[in-house]
Amino acid sequence: MSGIDRRGWLRGAAASAGGLMLSACDRLTQSQGVQRTLAGAEGLTKLVQRGLFPRTALAPEFGPEDISPDFRANGTRNPQDPGYVALRDSGFAGYRLVVDGLVERPLALSLPELRALPGRSQITRHDCVEGWSSIGKWTGARLSAVLQAAGLRDEARFIVFHCADKLEPTPDESGRYYESIDLEDAFHEQTILAYDMNGAPLPVPHGAPVRLRVERQLGYKHAKYVMRIEAVDSLARLGRGKGGYWEDRGYEWYAGI
Repeated sequence: MSGIDRRGWLRGAAASAGGLMLSACDRLTQSQGVQRTLAGAEGLTKLVQRGLFPRTALAPEFGPEDISPDFRANGTRNPQDPGYVALRDSGFAGYRLVVDGLVERPLALSLPELRALPGRSQITRHDCVEGWSSIGKWTGARLSAVLQAAGLRDEARFIVFHCADKLEPTPDESGRYYESIDLEDAFHEQTILAYDMNGAPLPVPHGAPVRLRVERQLGYKHAKYVMRIEAVDSLARLGRGKGGYWEDRGYEWYAGI
């Protein structure tokens, strides 16, 4: 089975078990039946991907001729958070990627420092739950290199990405985007903090200055506008306890493809 066929088969398996695949970019249906459907699909997807394929299996990679000329920018396209606006207007000169939580050596990395870490370039396909896909070239620091520089503590189990974009105004900041992955995906070879797209600095609509690329998962896991990375032992204390902005609203936490 080819890599592309495998991804399609995994999506089909999850859809067959769940019956529905909701859009992370549209209004979420809140019925209890839909929530149960998504939970069932999540379990099957994780079981299939991690049970049948090697932990180190790579998502398919493509050639330069395959890059999509019209890669869609979904979700937030230009955050209006005042702190982000100031960074954007300065060309991100003052940007610092904070790495903290359950680490031995908290970090605050500038873009030049991030670019100096071991990195990777990859041409991969972005699959959105809306049903569209696009291929792009991403260059960035390996997340594993960042975590190794910070030194994870033994109790760390998940890596959380706190972002600059707010999808809805809320007094408790629950409307701010965040995402999380486990250590297996965090240390995967293709999981990077991308600062370049298609050979140029990452554009604002696609998440400048830094976005997550976790190539074996669906698009909403690829957090944009990453400002802080936190190592935690549990997701229960974050947001509404489900591990991500959309997960708090009913989406699958494990969105493997």
